Amino acid sequence: MKRYEGLFILDTAGKEEGVKDTVDKISADIAELGGRVETVQKMDKKNFSRVADKRHPAGFYVNIIFEGQPALLEQLKRRYAMNPDVFRILLTNASAPKPATT
Repeated sequence: MKRYEGLFILDTAGKEEGVKDTVDKISADIAELGGRVETVQKMDKKNFSRVADKRHPAGFYVNIIFEGQPALLEQLKRRYAMNPDVFRILLTNASAPKPATT
């Protein structure tokens, strides 16, 4: 299994209370597709520096680090390509965690 980092930008236009539900669904989908979620970091709502569509001036950023097979990435991209709750998705290889130094 490889380690990946997924940046999900959620569409929060008028439905900010549903962010937790969407994040839980993404984590459940990763597990359903054979992956294992390590960490979920909710970063907050941020305005876009370049607004392509006035209906989407901002998004809620969520960073998820997970492990899975390479085929998992394509399945996630297909699953969230037309999902109205996910505005953008960026999946990259994650580096190995650094050991803590004391």
